[in-house]
Amino acid sequence: MARLARLTLPGRVHLVTHRGNNRQPVFVDDEDRQKLLDLLGEQAVRHRVTVHAYVLLPGAIYLLLTPETDQGVPALMQAIGRTYVRHFNARHGRSGTLWEGRYRSTLIQPERHLFACMSMMDSAPVREGLCAEPFAYAWSSHRHHIGQAHDRRLTPHPLYWSLGNTPFAREAAYAELVHRGLDLPQLGAITDAVWHGWALGDSQFVDSLQRDTARRLAPARPGRPPKQRSVG
Repeated sequence: MARLARLTLPGRVHLVTHRGNNRQPVFVDDEDRQKLLDLLGEQAVRHRVTVHAYVLLPGAIYLLLTPETDQGVPALMQAIGRTYVRHFNARHGRSGTLWEGRYRSTLIQPERHLFACMSMMDSAPVREGLCAEPFAYAWSSHRHHIGQAHDRRLTPHPLYWSLGNTPFAREAAYAELVHRGLDLPQLGAITDAVWHGWALGDSQFVDSLQRDTARRLAPARPGRPPKQRSVG
């Protein structure tokens, strides 16, 4: 079955992931990680994409983005992917592919899933055994959102400001939100949506997106379509 084209719409929040080929590491050390973040900042400005959150894992990256144009996310990911591979191969004396084919992405309904996606990203290093707490991991946007660091690449989503009337209140509320974590069904829904490219939101959200694209936004129902009765 042919793969669906990636869905990208301006002004919508995209959850994006790109994995290493055959699950191989895409970073050797902190210099590699810093190179990718530098590229993210440069290319986001060039292609008019707002970066809300990120996490760099040994074998994958996750990004939460809002583009101004329908080509913003594809152009950003292509520029980062190609430039980073050249850097990585030259620096580590290797050749060939690094990434696992195409990046994966989904559109999310912020009111229902923004903080769940951010929590999933922030807690990923803990799930992978890289640290004991999200704030102990230097290569995600978590510390920015809890006030322990400032990352100029990031622009918090407007919903983040609704967490409190002061910076301290927002940071404390967000830290507690991530601390509460997600259950397995929530994690599964996010993973399934981003991997298959299905829109992540309620039926009204999906319907609103469907008005802007002919691309299918949800899995097809199992079984054959019903037969149409003949007329006359």
